[in-house]
Amino acid sequence: MSEPRFLEYGAKWTALLYGPLFALAGYLAELATGATHAVAWVLVGLGLAAITAPWVHARRRFLTVRVTDTELWQGRESLPLTDIAETRDVGTPAGARVLGGGWSTPRKYDELPLRLTDGTVVLAWAKDTEALRAALERS
Repeated sequence: MSEPRFLEYGAKWTALLYGPLFALAGYLAELATGATHAVAWVLVGLGLAAITAPWVHARRRFLTVRVTDTELWQGRESLPLTDIAETRDVGTPAGARVLGGGWSTPRKYDELPLRLTDGTVVLAWAKDTEALRAALERS
C-alpha cells in the first residue's frame, strides 16, 4: 500500500498517557504534603489508561480520514476517487448522505460536500477540509 496523500487520525495513542500523568501529579502533590498512597495512585493511573484505551481505539476506527491514490476512507467506509466529480462550489442539499455511516458530520469536524459522477452529493468531513480537498484534487 502506498503512502497516504492525507491522513487524519480520530485520536492519538498518546492520550493513554493522560491518566498516568494525572496520577503522577496526584502522587507528587501527596508527597509534598507528607503521607503518600503509592499503590492507590498506580491503580488510578492504570485504571484511567484502561478506560481511555477503548475510547482511543473507537475514535481511530470510526473517525480516521485517509486519502490514498485510489480511495477516500472516512471511518470504515471507502469511496473510490474515480467516483468524485467535483470538490469545489458544491452546494449541500438537505438530506445529503454523510460518508462514514453517521447521521451527521462528527462533532468538531468540518464538512466538505462532494459531487459524485452519478450527480449525487455526499458529505466528506475532516478537521482540515482544505488539506482534504487538496489531497482529493491531486491526480
